[in-house]
Amino acid sequence: MTAPVKGPASYFPSIEKKYGRPIEEWKELIRTSPLTKHMELVAWLKSEHGLGHGHANALVAHTLAERDSS
Repeated sequence: MTAPVKGPASYFPSIEKKYGRPIEEWKELIRTSPLTKHMELVAWLKSEHGLGHGHANALVAHTLAERDSS
């Protein structure tokens, strides 16, 4: 049996459904943004792209964790 997805990635299906973009597209926007701080990126996703706080926070947390682990 597959373990349920936990953490920020657990938001991904609802993000794709609500905003109509694949997660990889959101992550690429974050990676190519000139902003680098977590809360700056969250605020930018909320103001420029209309994401809710929880969704923006999940995307930023997951993307920055990937960057920091490479």
